[in-house]
Amino acid sequence: MFRSFFPMPRIFFPSAIIWIILSTIIWFWIGADIAKIVGFNIDEDAEPIIGLGYFITHKFIWFYLYYLIATIIFAGFWFRYSPHKWQNWSILGSSLIIFSTYFGVQVAVAINNWRRPFFDAIQNALGNEITVYSEDLYILLFIFAQIAFVSLAVFVLTRFFVSHYIFRWRTAMNFYYTDQWSKLRSIEGAAQRVQEDTMRFAAIMEGLGVSIIDAVMTLIAFLPVLLALSEYVTVLPILGEIPAPLLNAAIFWSLFGTIFLAIVGIKLPGLEFRNQRVEASLRKELVYGEDYEDRATPQSINELFGNVRRNYFRLYFHYLYFNVARSFYLQADNIFAYLILIPTIVAGKITFGILQQILTAFGQVSNSFQYIVNAWPTIIELISIFKRLQTFESTLSGKSLSKIEFSEDGYQNK
Repeated sequence: MFRSFFPMPRIFFPSAIIWIILSTIIWFWIGADIAKIVGFNIDEDAEPIIGLGYFITHKFIWFYLYYLIATIIFAGFWFRYSPHKWQNWSILGSSLIIFSTYFGVQVAVAINNWRRPFFDAIQNALGNEITVYSEDLYILLFIFAQIAFVSLAVFVLTRFFVSHYIFRWRTAMNFYYTDQWSKLRSIEGAAQRVQEDTMRFAAIMEGLGVSIIDAVMTLIAFLPVLLALSEYVTVLPILGEIPAPLLNAAIFWSLFGTIFLAIVGIKLPGLEFRNQRVEASLRKELVYGEDYEDRATPQSINELFGNVRRNYFRLYFHYLYFNVARSFYLQADNIFAYLILIPTIVAGKITFGILQQILTAFGQVSNSFQYIVNAWPTIIELISIFKRLQTFESTLSGKSLSKIEFSEDGYQNK
């Protein structure tokens, strides 16, 4: 799954994580000092720029250069240490996707900076206490459109690149498995695993990988924003005054949802995996029935389809209470931020613009902490596909297969 596309995965991925952490520490620890040495003037206390100028400040230009240098160093090491056929796509392509994700997070920050002046202007116009000219609102809307159009262009180009990235990964897996097809052809549903599961695995891994990177980068970008906005919120319902109330509330609510749904949905990955197994058994018998008269008899088909039916009914039951729990949590999530802000709103301590900034920042931070909650159905699907492809890996490495791979109907060990 990984060795076909990445060089020495057991070493590559830990080294990538270590390099990212080290680069991040250097950036926050001495990044500003290095920037001054090379000629960049970075003012951490400056008011954020509203509009596209936010992306071309000295701080951002220095980050672009810093990121490029870090990528060149990491890629250069692996190009020399362990050359790989797909290294340009797996290393440089992954780096480009990470950078695009970072840019998307910064777009969200830029829009959040725009919210305060725009919604404060709306409040002032509706309150008739401060004169607001229509030109001011038009200018602010034009600024928003500029940010949105740039974001849209980057998104479209990124999706185009990601589509090619996923297909390259699928191509690498396809060649890796077909080159050793003589060892794999006897495994249940081998053809489907090579044709379909490789594409699905690459697509889901890319999607989940980008999502978790996006979550981490969103936390890095919005945690300081949420901490700064906490000065406007001093009291929470029931708890009263606590340090960093917005941040603590976001962490509590997200951890609660993650643990709650992980417990509720704990049975689903195994059932999804078994579902693909029983479907493969039925499909294989039908394929044999096209060539052999003694296969795909009514009795065997009824038995295999009975296994499919039983597993689907079990899935329906477990998804019933899981979807109820997940929907309940996500609906409650829509009002939780308003709930904790009621004392502050009633006291009149914030403007409409600040309220919008708080809601956006709180939502971004809580959604990042809720990564598992939001991605759980996809994670379940990935685990199922991973187990199917892991059978190939076990066969190629000489490991014994699980009993279910040798079962006639694919429904043992229920």
